[in-house]
Amino acid sequence: MSGPRVRLVVTADDFGYCPRRDEGIVEAFLAGAVTSVSLLVNGAAAESAAELARRHGIPTGLHANLSEGLPVGPARRGSSSLLSPEGFFLGKTGFRKAVAAGDVALPQVREELEAQLSRFRALLGRAPTHVDGHQHVHVLPGVCRVFAEALQRCGVRFTRLPLEPGVGGCAWLDDPARAFACSVERDARAAAGPFSQHGLRWTDAFVGLSTCGRHMSVHRVLGALARALETAPASHALTAELMAHPGYPSVPPAGGCGEGPDTFSCSWERLHELRVLTAPTLRARLAQDGVQLCALDDLDSGRPRESPARPPWNLPTLTPTAGRALMLQSAEEGPGEAAAQPGTRAGQGL
Repeated sequence: MSGPRVRLVVTADDFGYCPRRDEGIVEAFLAGAVTSVSLLVNGAAAESAAELARRHGIPTGLHANLSEGLPVGPARRGSSSLLSPEGFFLGKTGFRKAVAAGDVALPQVREELEAQLSRFRALLGRAPTHVDGHQHVHVLPGVCRVFAEALQRCGVRFTRLPLEPGVGGCAWLDDPARAFACSVERDARAAAGPFSQHGLRWTDAFVGLSTCGRHMSVHRVLGALARALETAPASHALTAELMAHPGYPSVPPAGGCGEGPDTFSCSWERLHELRVLTAPTLRARLAQDGVQLCALDDLDSGRPRESPARPPWNLPTLTPTAGRALMLQSAEEGPGEAAAQPGTRAGQGL
């Protein structure tokens, strides 16, 4: 086939979480390693992050947050099913449990999501290029339909569907991480229907559940893309998204979404992702063949936009055999466990 084999969007999540995280994200964007960001509008550095996005022309979407920190909508002014008695969101696990138990009032989800979309417009002066969910809350049962309806009303076309082929077989993930990834995939499969019904779009493939934090490596990124390519028709140019969390580690008390930064943000794993994404080794592997980096809104035009801050970056065409070989090799190469940082909240991740 002529043209690129894969068009890859590299999205840095948690923009606005803290200035140090944002510094690393902007560095990765200017290096051509990141093509899109997702902004936490309740993040401690949301205003300065929005200014950075405007200054550097960074394609920016909303990282809808229903699980960490303080709300931005009406829930701030009274009791809400979304909040703990202390007035914070219920957390990555707590929110999921509340949804499963039927304890979350979906009209309150709608109010908070609409408030975050309004806050985004106030910060950026425009609609988001895309909307995804912090800790994948947007694909949860019930929540996904509210999410799809809200995006349709405000004219946002692109979202994320976190379905990563083969993630359940990634031996380097510990049991809790693998169980969480598989639960996200189950929810995402069910969310595809409501998303489609409301006209939302997403990339053909998603990568990031198996390559988060310390698990990110050149081999694992390439291996995950190879798994995605195994089911793609040879005549079809695949679109894919790589979810990433690069940055310089947060230093308490700065950062977070109202409760201070968590362990995930303070760990060396943020810097590890930044180094993998911008390393010459990865660039050498990614320059071998014709898969193009782009932003989500570039997928409509059929070609990446011209930008001096985003040099062309190619990704190799991977065969299934090569991908499986990379997976076997990378399973033995992951760095050790991250040490907990004193003075931080329990890590929630993703």
